[in-house]
Amino acid sequence: MTRADLSPRALVADYRAGRRRPRDVLELVYARIASSGERPVWIAVESFERALAALERAERHARDGALFGVPFAVKDNIDVAGLPTTAGCPEFSYLPERHAHAVELLIREGALLIGKTNLDQFATGLVGTRSPYGACASVYDPRHISGGSSSGSAVAVASGQAAFALGTDTAGSGRVPAAFNGLVGLKPTRGLVSTSGVVPACRSLDCVSIFAPSVADAELVLEVARGFDASDPFSRTPSFPRTSGKARLTVGVPLSSSLEFFGDAESARLFEAAVERFVALGAETVSVDLGPFREAARLLYTGPWVAERMAAIGDFLERRPEAVHPVVRGIVGQAAGYSARDAFEGSYRLAALRRAIEPTLAALDALVVPTAPTHYTIEQVLADPVQLNSNLGTYTNFVNLLDMSGLAVPAGVRRDGLPFGVTLLGPAFADERLAEIGRLFAGEAAALRAPTPGRVWLAVAGAHLSGQPLNHELTSRGARRIRTARTAPCYRLYALATTPPKPGLVRAAGTAHAIEVEVWELDEAGFGAFVAGVPGPMTIGSVELDDGSLVKGFACEPYALEGAREISTHGGWRAYLSSQTASP
Repeated sequence: MTRADLSPRALVADYRAGRRRPRDVLELVYARIASSGERPVWIAVESFERALAALERAERHARDGALFGVPFAVKDNIDVAGLPTTAGCPEFSYLPERHAHAVELLIREGALLIGKTNLDQFATGLVGTRSPYGACASVYDPRHISGGSSSGSAVAVASGQAAFALGTDTAGSGRVPAAFNGLVGLKPTRGLVSTSGVVPACRSLDCVSIFAPSVADAELVLEVARGFDASDPFSRTPSFPRTSGKARLTVGVPLSSSLEFFGDAESARLFEAAVERFVALGAETVSVDLGPFREAARLLYTGPWVAERMAAIGDFLERRPEAVHPVVRGIVGQAAGYSARDAFEGSYRLAALRRAIEPTLAALDALVVPTAPTHYTIEQVLADPVQLNSNLGTYTNFVNLLDMSGLAVPAGVRRDGLPFGVTLLGPAFADERLAEIGRLFAGEAAALRAPTPGRVWLAVAGAHLSGQPLNHELTSRGARRIRTARTAPCYRLYALATTPPKPGLVRAAGTAHAIEVEVWELDEAGFGAFVAGVPGPMTIGSVELDDGSLVKGFACEPYALEGAREISTHGGWRAYLSSQTASP
């Protein structure tokens, strides 16, 4: 496999250091596509000349962009101006005049679009075989399915034909193909990435997902693609979930009675090994009954949410039923059996299930599950397309219904050579915490890219965090949040007697801790104005992050620590606040 040389972070670093040229990478990508052929991975590919023209525009307008010169692919239910959107159905095809919101944000930061990728028609399926453009296969074994519905996007990245790709994920379409091709699949919280310009499957549940070679690469793409979009009625501004409040990582593991591998002993063995790896990393494991989660999953295809798929393509299905894949037609056709009463009763039951799982998620940093219980061959799926597809959604179907975030990561290789993966799950807007845990599991460093010239990075640990009372002092000066990180393990955190409440971050010798911070970027004028308004006992100095880099950050004068309570073991200000809220 050849994806290792196309890490988005590594490409950007190489371009800036002069080690590689974007044109050479483009030539490599197009040579690989020509060698393997466009079908079945691609539905439409930009000409090399148009890609070069896009590179020239990026060199003029986005040379300092976070994704400058990085080639990417887009699932063909996501609009790209000038290329047809088919959703895997040629008769449905239309030519959009503008990019989907997420695509536009990526291109603004210098990313180079290569083309549109294959999918299970109308994003209905977890297999990758329901397409008139051909069935995609895992890059590990051509006899086995690629997973779907974002089949082409996963295979394009796994085969080194794109550095990253956008998919969509309603019931697992951004996670199952990642597991079957040895990739990271990031399924963000619903509404974190706009779905404007996306052909809906179940519009209230849909997400734009990301396939990438590593967790850090997926994080980088998410930081660019995310953001509130007023044109999308389902777009949301992030809030921050309560963490477990424990200094030790707490991971939920399904009860053995909740696990189902459909007779696949290899998947069961590798999942047990993944849990053992978390224990070796120092995590505390907590047994979780998946019963409420599995009940929610059943609502997706045996409940009234099937009718939402009819709302998405019903008019086309009525006009051109023969154009729709027979399996997709059969699934969507079930909508006729549900009434408005069924829809309300289903929503009531789902609300009850969401409430039932809240205490479970609040006590965990992440819930770890197999991404898929087994890995079928193409022949098996074609012989039994509905039941086997349903089996593959065992650990994915409930996630968007329960408003959860998810991150699929590789977790070993089976004895038959096929990859296996696990998914980390959390409540809405736990995306950054899951990425942090995913990097730990994968053994990745939390490297940050360097700020662009004329801009400054500032680490904040308390009242200036997103959602906290003084965050407006950053946003009003045009600051942009880069990501959540941790300090090097050489700091202590204290609760200060200030109004509003603030922590004091102090570099310390001896026993110390890694403290959660947010890194924000300001231009130099905005940074100067911000520093001018910092009151005592707070000061601005340098803070060392866990990747060894230094950024500007808050410290405090020593006198303020007299009588202050040390809260370092909480690992961050938010976890401390959560512990105070939870205390009687």
